[in-house]
Amino acid sequence: MKKLSKKFWKLIFKLLRVFILANIVLFIVFFFDLDGKLMFYVVEPFLKKRYDSMERRDVLQEAYDLDKFPKYKYD
Repeated sequence: MKKLSKKFWKLIFKLLRVFILANIVLFIVFFFDLDGKLMFYVVEPFLKKRYDSMERRDVLQEAYDLDKFPKYKYD
C-alpha cells in the first residue's frame, strides 16, 4: 500500500512540475508578445509575398452599366 502511495505522489509531483513549466513558458510568450512577433516577422512577409504576386483583374477598367452585373472570373 505504501509503495502505491509513493508512486501516486511521484506522479502528482511530475504533473505539477509539467503544469508549472507550461505556465512559465506561456507567461513568457504572453509577456514578450512572442506570438505577435512571430506573425509579424515570419508569417506576414511570407503571406505578402504569396498574395501580392497573384494576378488580379482591374475592376476599374471595366465598363459600368446599371442594369448589368459584372462577371467575376477567378482562374
